[in-house]
Amino acid sequence: MFDTFTALLDWFGIVVFATTGALVASRKQMDLVGFVLLGTATGIGGGTIRDTLIDALPVFWVREPAYLVTCVLVSCTAFFLAHIPHSRLKLLLWCDAVGMALFAVTGAEKALLADAGPIAAVAMGVITATFGGIVRDILGGESPVILSREIYVSAALGGAVIFVALALAGIAREYALAGGFWAAFAIRAAALRWDWCLPRYRPRPGRTRDEIDPR
Repeated sequence: MFDTFTALLDWFGIVVFATTGALVASRKQMDLVGFVLLGTATGIGGGTIRDTLIDALPVFWVREPAYLVTCVLVSCTAFFLAHIPHSRLKLLLWCDAVGMALFAVTGAEKALLADAGPIAAVAMGVITATFGGIVRDILGGESPVILSREIYVSAALGGAVIFVALALAGIAREYALAGGFWAAFAIRAAALRWDWCLPRYRPRPGRTRDEIDPR
C-alpha cells in the first residue's frame, strides 16, 4: 500500500515538473518542440543526472519509457491549455513543492540503495529534486532557481538530510521517507506562506590605506 502511494506521488511529481517546464516555454512563446523539450527536461532531468552519477545505467526512463512518454504528453497538452495553469500559478507552486519534497527523499533513497555514502545520497536527493528545474531555466533563458533568493534548494537539502539520518539510524523506510518528505515540504511551504528567503551578501566598504598600514 505504501509503495503504491509513493509511486502515485512519483508520477504526480513528474507531471507537475513537466507542466512547470512547459509554462516556461509558454512565457517564451516557443513552438510545440520547445514545449516538449523544456517539459521533458524538467520532468526527468534531475533523475537522469542522478542515475548517471551513481552509475544506475540505463537511466530510469530508458528502463521505463512511460516516464518519457508522460512528459511528452503533458507538454503537448500544455501547449494547448497553458492559459489554465497560468491562471492557477499559486496552486501550481504548492504542487511543485510536493514534487520537490518527494524527489528529494526518493532520490536520496535510490542513491543509498546503490551503495552511495550518506553525503553522496543527500547530494543525489538535492540533484533529483532541483536539477530538472535548473536545466529548464537555463534552456528557457531565465535565472536558475539555485541562484534565486527563494528557499527551494535549501528545502530539498533539509528533506534529504532528514531522510538519510533517519535511514542510517535504522528507522523503518516508511517513517524515514515520511519524515524527510514532510521536512522538505514544511520548509518550502513556510517560504511560500511567509515569503522566507536566505540572507544575501552585502558588500562592505573597503579599508583605507591608513587602516591597513597605520605607519
